[in-house]
Amino acid sequence: MAGGTGGLVGAALAVVLVPWLWVALVHLAWRPYAVARAFARQGVRGPPYRFFVGNSGEAKATLAAAGGETLDRSSHDIIPRVLPHYRAWASRYGKVFLSWSGATPTLCVGSYDMARRVLADKAGLYVKPDPGPAILALLGMGLVFSEGEDWARHRRVVHPAFAMDKLKSMTGAMAACAGEVIRAWEARAAAGEVTVEVGRQFTELTADVISHTAFGSSYRRGKEVFAAQRELQHIAFASINGVRVPGMGYAPTKANVRRWRLERTVRDTLMAIIGERLAAAGEARGYGTDLLGLMLEANAAGAGGKRAMSMDEIVDECKTFFFAGHDTTAHLLTWAMFLLGTHPEWQQRLREEVLLECGGAGTALHGDALGKLKLVTMVLYETLRLYGPVNMIARVGTADTDLSGVEVPMGTILTIPIAMLHRDEEVWGADAGEFNPLRFRDGVGRAAALPGALLSFSSGPRSCIGQDFAMLEAKATLAMVLRRFAFEVAPEYVHAPADFLTLQPLHGLPIVLKLLDS
Repeated sequence: MAGGTGGLVGAALAVVLVPWLWVALVHLAWRPYAVARAFARQGVRGPPYRFFVGNSGEAKATLAAAGGETLDRSSHDIIPRVLPHYRAWASRYGKVFLSWSGATPTLCVGSYDMARRVLADKAGLYVKPDPGPAILALLGMGLVFSEGEDWARHRRVVHPAFAMDKLKSMTGAMAACAGEVIRAWEARAAAGEVTVEVGRQFTELTADVISHTAFGSSYRRGKEVFAAQRELQHIAFASINGVRVPGMGYAPTKANVRRWRLERTVRDTLMAIIGERLAAAGEARGYGTDLLGLMLEANAAGAGGKRAMSMDEIVDECKTFFFAGHDTTAHLLTWAMFLLGTHPEWQQRLREEVLLECGGAGTALHGDALGKLKLVTMVLYETLRLYGPVNMIARVGTADTDLSGVEVPMGTILTIPIAMLHRDEEVWGADAGEFNPLRFRDGVGRAAALPGALLSFSSGPRSCIGQDFAMLEAKATLAMVLRRFAFEVAPEYVHAPADFLTLQPLHGLPIVLKLLDS
């Protein structure tokens, strides 16, 4: 009897496990082999697939080896540090090659023609990959990751908050926040030269700016969001380089429990701020003129009769523009200071332009004056080209497609190595590896052999909605620094750009400041 029962249990297990094992075998062994052969027939090759882990082992080893290398401060070739595995594979297999993220095929879209076709997609053929719970905890399911009608609905509500006339009205708040930093530097530099680690300072400054411009009188609570998001960034970064095991992002591990608590803190804080705004609007005091207020106003109006966003969706958008609005701009400013600190001739040219268009240190900054800073704009664009905050963007194919003559099966991840494309000499010229802001003198669209070659804010319909905000804030801050200080990169600086979700100096950026005569 017992034997019979055991046989029945064994048979039942076989009925359950055999189909599952077959599906796993197809997914982990047969399909990668078939996909690799299909790409090879088209001339697209890459590192061989390793069962289950793909090429993560080789990638990790290459990145670890590169982590100990430093660059000469005159070198802007960050690829050996941030994408060494991509450079190694591209040198072996060409600009377009196949690698493996676990068992998922990953096509490096290393040509501008292919990249622009992917980014120009309006039909939903190439969508954002599932970022996983750790990234979603940081950024939310806002404009960055939403798709289709959800994305269009979000964009209709969020777009009015980023109109240029609205942004110009925020120049005063941006300058006021920067002014606090400038005054602190002045006090330290009054007795002579002083060294300041500007990366940390700019991170705090841009958090202040987004707290004031996004949340207005509730900016102190905005700083609570900032503190929680900084820790969430560490958790998210730790999650991105490993093989993703299904379900592990939701298991009650120590990191996950901490993430859940931080995520709850962010949500509760943002919901409290939103609740206060809704109450104020109910009392006819309006939603406010900051980014949150403008977004709530557009949401209440139904965005042209279309379905408005839920409060949870508003919270996700707040997460998105709070993180993106301070982190990327902080690093843009940091790298701009590095480049100007190592190119004093350009620093002086910018200072002269700022004094001409914006006046001296005692003159208030205005959005219209900042719009006249052509040289400052050129330097910021060149900074984004050489040290853009994001080195790689990814999409995933939702159907079998033909991409510039390459048949790409559904489910393939397409990675666009922005940092490598920005150094393509065929597009940017023989000086692609050099700091040359003059390449942007005729505008960002005509800086390279191909129009729209600068991809720091992405391109096409999914280009960054906050790019004007970031550029305005960066111009305001640089203008205030330039008219009060001369500066150079400190001798102890170690040039080691590192990818920590966004590109930043691994050991910070110490700058030697010298107070100018007012």
